[in-house]
Amino acid sequence: MARTYDVVMTHQLDADDFFIQRVQQHCAEARLNFFLIEPLWVEAFLQNLVLGRVWARVLLNMHSEHHQPDDVFHRLIRLAATRNTQVIDPPDTALAAFDKAKLHPQLIAAGIHVPPSVIVPREKVEGFKMTESERAMVGNPFVIKPSMGYGRRGLVLQATDEADMGKSVSAWPNSHYLLQRKITPRNLDDIPAYFRVYFVFGNVWSCWWNCFTDAYRRVTPEETEQYGLAKLEEIVRKIAALTGMNFFSSEIAVSDFNEFIVIDYVNDQCHLLTQSVNPAMGVPDEVVAGIARRLVEAAVNMIRK
Repeated sequence: MARTYDVVMTHQLDADDFFIQRVQQHCAEARLNFFLIEPLWVEAFLQNLVLGRVWARVLLNMHSEHHQPDDVFHRLIRLAATRNTQVIDPPDTALAAFDKAKLHPQLIAAGIHVPPSVIVPREKVEGFKMTESERAMVGNPFVIKPSMGYGRRGLVLQATDEADMGKSVSAWPNSHYLLQRKITPRNLDDIPAYFRVYFVFGNVWSCWWNCFTDAYRRVTPEETEQYGLAKLEEIVRKIAALTGMNFFSSEIAVSDFNEFIVIDYVNDQCHLLTQSVNPAMGVPDEVVAGIARRLVEAAVNMIRK
């Protein structure tokens, strides 16, 4: 008979213990048993899942490589989804949302502002040249990013020529690359108007995120009113409805023309290093705590259904 866990979670490599402990605490309060799948024993857990010796009702995916089908965490998530485990978020849903090349035109069709972009398939990178109209659209310098990149890997922020795609390809081999207009956020009282917004099963947390220093700060109700930042929540709810995602973050900048532009569309395995551990670049503790609570509430609802 299989050992059954109510909630299992893959371990995020760049997180601290705060988030893990809060998830574990809320599971205990809800009388759910919990198991953390560490890198050390992920292979063993996967093999036991293959053999039917373990099973999970809900799996919270905080670490898997969408672009690497052979990655052990990716294989674990895929297999769990076929075994009727409710994965947050389901791998096919997450993969479709994570692919910037595929999601970009869908966001435009939904009326969501994104940087003007040229999308180049990998097989056309060598020798690729933009048309005059495309050059005018993306400007100079422009940004190059792999369609399934994250953590700034493969990102070229000051590209001046199509050949700069080679830097992105070398750092992050991918199926497509986006050549995008470089968006510089306006300043609001000397603060860059750049935000990271978290969506977790209908709840939204908006944070200032300084794209030059990586510093976070929670958006206050007064700032939401003063600067018209309710638009942030409206945008992220549209993205959630469009993609079917329940747990993700988006990066949104406000331009000099007061246009809200989504820079990084869907991050589905959110960076949750806390501010108390890393004041320079950590997420406010109360945001991480709220996300942990909401995820366990969602897991309870999934199990009850």
